[in-house]
Order: sequence, then C-alpha cells, then structure tokens
Amino acid sequence: MSADIVPPEHRSRIMSKIRGKNTKPEMVVRSLCHQMGLRFRLHRRDLPGTPDLVFPKYRLCMFVHGCFWHRHPECKYAYMPKSRVDFWQTKFTKNVERDLNAQQALISLGWQVVTIWECHTKNRDLLRVEIQKAFNVEA
Repeated sequence: MSADIVPPEHRSRIMSKIRGKNTKPEMVVRSLCHQMGLRFRLHRRDLPGTPDLVFPKYRLCMFVHGCFWHRHPECKYAYMPKSRVDFWQTKFTKNVERDLNAQQALISLGWQVVTIWECHTKNRDLLRVEIQKAFNVEA
C-alpha cells in the first residue's frame, strides 16, 4: 500500500466537495431529457435508491452513476486508488451492492430501471440514442 501524497486534512476537504445530487453528469442528462420533451421528477425519496430522475408516465427510473464511485465495468474512470486499497475496495463493493438492491426493489415494484454512466454523458449524440432506447423512441 502506497502513501497518499495529499495530507489527510486536505484530502478531507477535497472529498467533502463531492456531491451526490445535481452533479454535472446528472445536469447533462436532465437537460437533454428536457430538450427531448421528457418530463420527470427529481430524487424521489419514496422510491428505493432515490432515483436521480423519475418518469412516472413511463414507470421508469433513471440513475446517473459516476464511473469511479459505482464501478462502471471496464471504464478508464473506474480505477482503484493506490492508497488505502482495503478501504476503497470495501466502499466500492457496498456501493455496487446498494445499487443492485435498489434496482431489484424498483423492478419488483413494477418500475423499469436505466443506468446512465458518467462517461456516456461526454458524447451528447450517443447519450441521446441511449435515452431514446430507454423510452423505445425512434431516433
């Protein structure tokens, strides 16, 4: 295990700035969905996992996941930090389990679940196609 090159106090400040809601990728997805005429509710706490976007008309929940935090398979952004590897491995495992449990709970309640990955928000044309597929809308 290698040592962190940033002092703990500074690392704590950096980590405290990371948001769970209204992230840049989420805002990109929200903007594009709105442009496409799709109307949604945000962060419905009454649903398992508090989905980022909820489309009641379609019974569809959308999560916008950060590749690093939610471990996007085979993505360059889902790297493993070099320090405190045991801590990070445990954290990532819990995140993925929590995501899976929320998805299963939503499906059992009759909702469709779609996950949009952070790296997919970098190309708006491909993101549009991905959203259209989720709603079975012609391109």
